[in-house]
Amino acid sequence: MSDWNEKIIAEFRANGGQVGGQFAGAPLLLLHTVGAKSGQPRVNPMMYQEVDGGYAVFASKAGAPTNPDWYHNLLANPHAQAEIGTDKVDLVARVATGDERERIWGAQKAAYPGFAEYERKTTRQIPVVVLERTP
Repeated sequence: MSDWNEKIIAEFRANGGQVGGQFAGAPLLLLHTVGAKSGQPRVNPMMYQEVDGGYAVFASKAGAPTNPDWYHNLLANPHAQAEIGTDKVDLVARVATGDERERIWGAQKAAYPGFAEYERKTTRQIPVVVLERTP
């Protein structure tokens, strides 16, 4: 895990889910996945959007040409957890497609224009992952 991620994770946990800097005031969660190749637990901070039944997250990787590792981890093992504020929630991931993807992605770009910039920087379609709460 990068030092950058480790600092955000520590700040998130120390402040009940709140962080400063570029993420100040933004909805942020800590996504817990299992490494697709390693089988090791992984934690990644990321912005999210509330959607019916759960949360949407975005495999933008800041507009890089490849998807982030956490996305591949969820494809291999869609069962995950997220820390949201001080709560830990069990989730199952699925990739949004079609109209659902366009609606969620459009709302994210409108609320946070940096995501539109990420889209302009890459030729790939940025995946939108819906994390649905498990009973």
